[in-house]
Amino acid sequence: MTALSITAANVLAGANSTRDNGIAGAAVTAGQPVYKAADNSYKLADTNDASALVRKPKGIALHAAAIGQPLAVHQKGPLTIGASVTPGVAYYLGGTPGTIVPVGDLTTGDHPALIGMATSATDIYVDIQTPDAAL
Repeated sequence: MTALSITAANVLAGANSTRDNGIAGAAVTAGQPVYKAADNSYKLADTNDASALVRKPKGIALHAAAIGQPLAVHQKGPLTIGASVTPGVAYYLGGTPGTIVPVGDLTTGDHPALIGMATSATDIYVDIQTPDAAL
């Protein structure tokens, strides 16, 4: 899969977006999709992990955090993703932990988790949907 090449310093939540504040359960970089683990910490999500919990992202990290540090997570609304995206294209959780890929990069065995739709060359409207149905 060709994951977005995200410049962490350029990830920025838009106006009227929703977020959660939690604790990082893994080293996280801005722009990476994260899931909420059983211990309530945020860890890197992965579309083809064996665990359904890991395949269901809860948002996008808004900054870097080491294990045990506070983490702000973008949950819904406009997000400058820090990468070049194609307007009108849907972006999904990738098969490498913490990555985002365009819809055309999904493959057999993935459990598609929609991150959102690109609204410009730099922005995605995040509206996560996780049906957890394997391709």
